[in-house]
Amino acid sequence: MKAIDFFQFPENFNRFSEYFDLNQAPWEWLSRIKVALEEKDLQNLPREIGGEVSIGRNVYVHPSVRLPHFATLGNNVFIDEDTELRPGAYIRDNVIIGRGCVIGNSCELKNSVVMNYVQIPHFNYVGDSILGNHCHLGAGAVLANLRLDKKCISVLKNDTGLKKFGSILGDQAQVGCNSVLNPGTILHKNALISACMSFSGVLQSNKIAFINRNGALVLKDIEPNG
Repeated sequence: MKAIDFFQFPENFNRFSEYFDLNQAPWEWLSRIKVALEEKDLQNLPREIGGEVSIGRNVYVHPSVRLPHFATLGNNVFIDEDTELRPGAYIRDNVIIGRGCVIGNSCELKNSVVMNYVQIPHFNYVGDSILGNHCHLGAGAVLANLRLDKKCISVLKNDTGLKKFGSILGDQAQVGCNSVLNPGTILHKNALISACMSFSGVLQSNKIAFINRNGALVLKDIEPNG
C-alpha cells in the first residue's frame, strides 16, 4: 500500500516533496509533517491580522486566505492560497493545508496534511490524518486518531507502530454527516462513507459503504468520479 495509489501530489506541495515519499505507506508521512515544516522555517504572516486570530510560531498563511474574526493557529502551520478559515477554526500544531480548501466553524485539525480543494466545513475533527485532493467531510464527521486501549494501530493486521493515527483519504473520498472513521481507517480514491456510520478498515476505490434496513454493512460499487 503506497501513497502514490491514493494521491496525485499537488504541484504547490513540491516545496515539501523531499519529506513525503510517494512510494511509502501513506501513514509513514505522519511523522514527517513536523520535520517538513520546521526545516522549511516558514515566514510569519505577511500582513496585519485583525480580530482575535491567535498565531503560534513558524506559521505561513498566503495573503489570499480568508480569515475569520476569531480562530487559532498553532505552531508549524502552512496554509496555501484561496483557502477559507471560518469562525472558531482551531488549527493545532503541524498542519499543512493546500489551495482552495474550507476549514469551517469549530473544526479542529492537528498533525495532518490536507491537499487541494478539500472541504472540512462544519464541526469536524481531523487528527493525524492525510486527506487527498477534493475530499469532503460532511457536518460532524470525525477522523478519530486514538484507540480506547491506547494500543498501536494496525492496518490489515500490519502494525503501523503508531498510537496516534487517524485516517487516510484518497483523492475525492467523502465521509457523510456525523460519521466516525475509527483509527487507522483507509479510504481509497472516490470511496464514500454514508451518514451516521462508524467505519473501520479499508474501503476500496469507487465503493460506497452504508448500513441497510437490517443493520448490516453493505459495500456497493459506484461510478468512478471524473
